[in-house]
Amino acid sequence: MSTPAGVARGEASQTLDRGIRVLETLADAGASAGLTITELATRLGVGRPVVYRLVTTLEEHHLVSRAIDGRVRLALGISRLASAVTPVVRSDARPVLRELADTVGATAHLTIAEGDEALALVVVEPSWTDVHVAYRSGARHALDQGAAGRAILAARTGEPGVVGTDGELQAGAHGLALSLSTRADPTPGGVEASVGVVSLEPLDVRTVGPRLERAARALRAVLR
Repeated sequence: MSTPAGVARGEASQTLDRGIRVLETLADAGASAGLTITELATRLGVGRPVVYRLVTTLEEHHLVSRAIDGRVRLALGISRLASAVTPVVRSDARPVLRELADTVGATAHLTIAEGDEALALVVVEPSWTDVHVAYRSGARHALDQGAAGRAILAARTGEPGVVGTDGELQAGAHGLALSLSTRADPTPGGVEASVGVVSLEPLDVRTVGPRLERAARALRAVLR
């Protein structure tokens, strides 16, 4: 009697795994592009009937939608789930960024990749400086501009490390950032993210770099 139950559990786990992979594949494809059933089947390495059943179920839960042209895209149900998680991440990340900001004397931020953009998910300004860079949570910019986005791109190419920029997003501002993940050691949940600081004064990578590394380790635990 135990074997059928074990098989059923295995099949259920495989179905769940494939459903999650459908969502991840659509996320990688970009919000507006979408993929056809055939394209999804090819990327997942499974048959079209399997993908069709998965998409139908995900559509019933408003996690994906199908357009008139047949392309499958992520739906607003994903945003509802994400909005429930984001406040928890922000709450747990803020103490880490507070310590970083006050230690360095610069505005600290946790940034994630969304498509071709970098999104400042959490921003903490130093509490003791008279003058610092004003940066707000929710700010977006191109991934290839600014230290935060460039650090994420560097990790994608297998060259992780502290990335610095000067005046790319704001005249007179200096930024340093470090990706939370590498190809060999991805961030839990597959989130592409970086931690960084931005200042009106030049930043010494020899001093700030180790502090970014400590913050990155702490933030990885937050994202688990």
